[in-house]
Amino acid sequence: MSRNGTSQARVTRPGPGPDVIVFGQIARDLVLVVDAVPTASRSADVYQRRELLGGKGANQAVGLAQLGMRPALAGVVGEDQVGQRLLTQADQDRVDVSAVARRPGVRTALIVDIVDATGQWRYLEDVPAGMLLTEADVIAARHLFLPGRWVSVQLQQPPAAALAAATLAHRAGGKVVLDGAPHEDCRDALLDVADVVRADAREAGLLAGSPVTTAAEAEKAAAELLRQGPSLVALAVEDAGNLVAWADGCVFLPLPDIPVVDTTGAGDAFVAGLITALAKNAGPQRAARLAAAAAGATVGHPGGRPALTPKAVQDQLTMLAESTHR
Repeated sequence: MSRNGTSQARVTRPGPGPDVIVFGQIARDLVLVVDAVPTASRSADVYQRRELLGGKGANQAVGLAQLGMRPALAGVVGEDQVGQRLLTQADQDRVDVSAVARRPGVRTALIVDIVDATGQWRYLEDVPAGMLLTEADVIAARHLFLPGRWVSVQLQQPPAAALAAATLAHRAGGKVVLDGAPHEDCRDALLDVADVVRADAREAGLLAGSPVTTAAEAEKAAAELLRQGPSLVALAVEDAGNLVAWADGCVFLPLPDIPVVDTTGAGDAFVAGLITALAKNAGPQRAARLAAAAAGATVGHPGGRPALTPKAVQDQLTMLAESTHR
């Protein structure tokens, strides 16, 4: 048992230790695809149903594993059958779950993703407070903080836990990636220890203090964030694309012209691609392209679980290259 009254998951993966640690949510994802979401007192037929290991942390860790990294996942599940099934699936996905806390007496998180024929999604989330990371959970995973390791901190977790993870990783000589918009109370402290900041369109607006609706606005917001500590910033622009900026340059990658079934998980795949490229010493432009390709490879199926096969990623990279040379 750890000091916060939780036990640690016993499913472990043999082989070398992790090179990336992801602090984030773990949940059972129930994905339901319908032609249209019914109005009150009406019903709709479900023509596709998927039950998956999900949550932003798990999706990102699985994406990293598919891209050839060795990820560890630090999150929380319950001591129920659902939690055990999720851990078993993560282990099969080559994700180290030795730092996952199992919280007694709390049900494992459930996210219902309802997707209609136009690709619009609606979430129903049952995430008990006990399924969120605590500072004690982070401290229990401190053995994973080693020099040179990449640490992704998802800022949907409580601010104290996120700050503890980022600070401990930075002190250990790791590379810190912030995924989301920092809570105002710890914004400066988090940005000060961050190497990379990534935000979706809504979060980009929170970081900038006003909506970010164009590439020019994203570039301005990224420049301000770079002055506050990070060396690379990636900001999404709603329905347009992603801007990736660094000290002496930036690149804007428009969204590819491909069928979109469900955008759930695209941001998680983006971060997985970004970390993978940077960890392999790729330059920022190549990292931006791999990130965009991973996101593009994720939106063609319902649910947030990535499917980053070499062919899927290469197809997206080819489309990006073709669009750049037009």
